[in-house]
Amino acid sequence: MRITGAIFVICIGMRILIIILAFCVNALYGQSKIELTPLEKTPIDADRLISLDNQGNMFFIKDNALNQLRSGVTNNYADIPLGQIFSVDTFNPLKINIFYKDFNTVVILDNRLNEIYRLDFNDIRPFRNIAFSSTGNDNTLWLFNQNSLQLEIYDYKQDLTRGTTLPIENDPIAIESNFNSCWLLTEKQILTYSYFGSMISKVDNMGFTDLIELNDNLILKKENKLYFMFQDSGEFIQMDLPELLIKAFFATDETLYIYDGEFLHKYQIKII
Repeated sequence: MRITGAIFVICIGMRILIIILAFCVNALYGQSKIELTPLEKTPIDADRLISLDNQGNMFFIKDNALNQLRSGVTNNYADIPLGQIFSVDTFNPLKINIFYKDFNTVVILDNRLNEIYRLDFNDIRPFRNIAFSSTGNDNTLWLFNQNSLQLEIYDYKQDLTRGTTLPIENDPIAIESNFNSCWLLTEKQILTYSYFGSMISKVDNMGFTDLIELNDNLILKKENKLYFMFQDSGEFIQMDLPELLIKAFFATDETLYIYDGEFLHKYQIKII
């Protein structure tokens, strides 16, 4: 009788545990769904695909040169002595920035990929060891200084700092920004900062390795899957995608683009 009672208690306990786990999963990924409608699939020959904007400009890297393709016309920019291109930010098409991490240098280009500013942080004082760079408002850049472990809003025309964050404990993985906010993905957290450098929110990083911004919300990558995160609630929703390799992803308006190394897949995004 005692054995039967013990088994009964164990069964009840297991059922409660399953309910709790189901509740946690539900809370993690939320009730909402993201509906993705396939639109088209286009072959692309690129080493790295950067972005495609609503003006029809496609930016990609081929042989360590940044290329801009529009209506069959290609512009390109390359500076081989600066080494490999670490990152390109095309959020502001009039002030595109290329970050050459090995040489601690950011180059600002206009909308035809003509160089308009060159920022060699080895020569700018105080010295900054830049790990990540992203576009800010007006003539500013978001810079993660590896020495101070801080994000800095740097005005490159005035050569002054408009704001800094408190030191960040965890190593950064990726950065994303728009004119008003900056998102820093670290090993343990997803941090959101205002234009003045004050922290807006902090969410645990559950294994995400990359992120992009879409209308102040985020799309994050984890193990070749994408998740939508609502900035206001911190709710994560797994996006229902077919099996494909995600080498690069970006979004414009309500359109998601995924590059698998051969084809650019285009999807319409709808929250339901």
